[in-house]
Amino acid sequence: MSISPEILQIANVQIDVVRKDIKNMHLAVYPPHGKIRLAVPQNTDEEVLRLFAISKLGWIKKHVKNFKQQARETKRDYVSGESHFFQGKRYILEVKQHDGYGKVSISGTKKIHLKVSKGATVEEKARIMKEWYRKQLKIQIPSLIEKWEKILGVKVNDWGVKQMKTKWGSCNTDAKRIWLNLELAKKPPICLEYIVVHELIHLLERNHNDNFIAYLDKFMPKWRMYRDELNNLPIVHNDWGY
Repeated sequence: MSISPEILQIANVQIDVVRKDIKNMHLAVYPPHGKIRLAVPQNTDEEVLRLFAISKLGWIKKHVKNFKQQARETKRDYVSGESHFFQGKRYILEVKQHDGYGKVSISGTKKIHLKVSKGATVEEKARIMKEWYRKQLKIQIPSLIEKWEKILGVKVNDWGVKQMKTKWGSCNTDAKRIWLNLELAKKPPICLEYIVVHELIHLLERNHNDNFIAYLDKFMPKWRMYRDELNNLPIVHNDWGY
């Protein structure tokens, strides 16, 4: 069951406050538009929240500004000459017509070839590319899960890939199932690995609390660098969010 956040208004800054079973307060600003979320212990006094938020106002505004200035991919028309990304690298799209099913392939380190039937629409081309990205991501994921299951001492029952508008990944701790954002196919492999680790750690700690951060620090000491790299990369035209 989802928890409806309280709204804390400080000047022109709106903060979502979520009360959870944690010991300390955790403040975060999320892309793409700089949504602000403050997780706090269940019985924290409202005045304490307000004073804490005021003390962090400079930090909040800095991060919100950064996200609003973050680069966004231009709208894709799936025509030859466009830039498309795969595993963190930039490729030039080359579109060709042929008789048969849509097909995507990579040539060397510079070109992505998209073969489509005559008269294929932008939507059809987008669907073909999306399914190719999905297939490639599903090739990457199993070895990462197997690697980190052993390191963390956890076991996933199921995993999947889907287009997600609000997160890079998610974990259902009861079902032991994780979902990964399809957009991760475009990002550097280390960023995908960071998200896999992040979601698997939820099988050790359900909440984003001090214990969760301690696990990240222990098992992936450079996780903040990978997170920042991921959040600084261009985001898709439709603003998938986080």
